[in-house]
Amino acid sequence: MAALFQTCDREALRLRIQALRTDSPRQWGRMSPAQALRHCQMPLQVALGELRLRRNLMGLIFGGWAKRQLLAPGEFGRNLPTAAEFRVVDECDFEIERERLLLLVDRLGAGGPDALTREPHPFFGRLSVEEWDALQWKHLEHHLRQFGG
Repeated sequence: MAALFQTCDREALRLRIQALRTDSPRQWGRMSPAQALRHCQMPLQVALGELRLRRNLMGLIFGGWAKRQLLAPGEFGRNLPTAAEFRVVDECDFEIERERLLLLVDRLGAGGPDALTREPHPFFGRLSVEEWDALQWKHLEHHLRQFGG
């Protein structure tokens, strides 16, 4: 699987993000391309330790199971539930959100494992470096596919 911590993979991902347009048609879901760009920033901020969310009962009960499902080979399914903290309903400036996402991708990718938070994920619990990387990659891939990217 491709990885944010691999320079060539990260550069290919950056090119796909840069190729998105404000009018890229969505294949599923409700978010606009600009909203998806903002939405994709939040899990990266969690991984970097910049966005701290508390674990809740649902995560404690179902987090391990959900982690195994999402880390299984293959793509994320369409229309998966989104944590309330990650929902974006307001309008966003496409160019600003794209630039912010690219900066976060670069910071996490170039920072490597040392850039990752030592805190447990708010839903999945403790994650290895490989699990953090795979979940971030698969989430970004999911939303790029959502807009044909």
